[in-house]
Amino acid sequence: MTRAPGLLAAATAIGCSLALAACAGPVAGRSAGPGRTTATPTSAPSNTAEPGELAIARSEPRADSVYPEYGNTLVDALHYDLDLTWAPDTDRLTARETLTFRATRDAERIPLDFNEQLAISAATVDGAPAATSVEGNDLTVAHPVTGGREYELVLEYAGTPAAAPAPSQRSDFTQGVGWTTTAEHETWTLQEPFGAFTWYAVNDQPSDKALYDFTLTVPAPMSGVANGVLTSSTTEDGRSVNSWQLAEPAASYLVTVAFGDFQHTDLTSSSGIPIQVWTDADGEPLPGDTARTPDALDWLEDLLGPYPFDSFGVLVVDNDSGMETQTMITLGDTPYSLSEAVLVHEAAHHWYGDTVTPADWSDVWMNEGMAMYLQGMWEAEQEGISMARKVDQWAAFEPDLRAESGPPGAFDPTRFGDGNIYYGPALMWQELRERIGERRFFEVLREWPAARANGSADRQEYVDWIEETTGEELSSFFDDWLLDRSTPPRD
Repeated sequence: MTRAPGLLAAATAIGCSLALAACAGPVAGRSAGPGRTTATPTSAPSNTAEPGELAIARSEPRADSVYPEYGNTLVDALHYDLDLTWAPDTDRLTARETLTFRATRDAERIPLDFNEQLAISAATVDGAPAATSVEGNDLTVAHPVTGGREYELVLEYAGTPAAAPAPSQRSDFTQGVGWTTTAEHETWTLQEPFGAFTWYAVNDQPSDKALYDFTLTVPAPMSGVANGVLTSSTTEDGRSVNSWQLAEPAASYLVTVAFGDFQHTDLTSSSGIPIQVWTDADGEPLPGDTARTPDALDWLEDLLGPYPFDSFGVLVVDNDSGMETQTMITLGDTPYSLSEAVLVHEAAHHWYGDTVTPADWSDVWMNEGMAMYLQGMWEAEQEGISMARKVDQWAAFEPDLRAESGPPGAFDPTRFGDGNIYYGPALMWQELRERIGERRFFEVLREWPAARANGSADRQEYVDWIEETTGEELSSFFDDWLLDRSTPPRD
């Protein structure tokens, strides 16, 4: 995630005006054209995951140390099939959800995160009716489970979703987290560190990654956009139906769904990654710097290795922030959010945060620190300065961020997403680079996402891996940078 400008007195470099390196040739692409068009589906697997395909989504869910009220270690979600119909005239969501999950232990009930504003009309477990109860954001399904077995939970529900309060002081979190409905009755979702529960029943904690299929229905000319690959798109009897499939496991905070009147443009990176840009039908087909998206991916692949997913997209919504929603980043329709620096930042998260996800929210620095560092490398390159000089600029205000919001690895839970989790770890990465040398540093950057692809990790696992890879003893180094309330002295 990126921060909106003005949130930090000295941190407006995030929204700086940069110029991308020129492409070798014109950007390849096909616009769906201005106005209301139907997207061209991309060839993909069938729209239903087979049982044998779910092994990639097996996780070991953890109880979160920062937000323990969300998620449950009993449920290992494997696959969510979400059939969602949006009625903009009434702001009503009607849904059928099929959740395939593994029970991690014996229990008499199935716990999930869900919001009581949505009324469940029917529930079954493996075809048998089951009673449900929802209190606040907690759903309980009265059905016994046996540890190690897989189950299929089907829920039918409807209602008017609403965002949940965000545990943050940031101005771009004022609308809350989860489902948001605009004044034009369009919708979008941003749900970091939680909030997916505002529109579907979910194990809403980052260590539990799952596969997703979406069937999104809405009156035409509106359409539905989600993560992954568009597998089918039809308009019939005045209704638009788009089906999407996310073939790699994702944490719930990285899932996105939006209903709106969109146009789309197809682009391709130099390595052949298909890219779609979805934006307002009445606006520019490639607003801001979105035409530079292929360049951003090319630049990152040069540093980090092959892009870890099958597709990439940009979804522009009526918001102020940016979010690394997996394979389909969500950007607000502001010059800041649509800048090339933000594109680099959110795309970088696909290596750091998406394919390798923190197992606990105390380790969000693993995402934001590296994405900020890579964004800084991009900025330094465009500005013609060294990365050391860029980091010196950040060092001028980083101690104030740490003092206000806590150390990056033990931040104030009521100040999620403050600059302390961005800039302190970015300084740390520069110190590590100078300590272990260029070759080993860039080996670490490149090899970690590939080593833990489609998985999750905590700080200890990450540090152990870096020590093993570099041959350096670094535990105290990371403890100082991540847990001390004062910024460590820099070499």
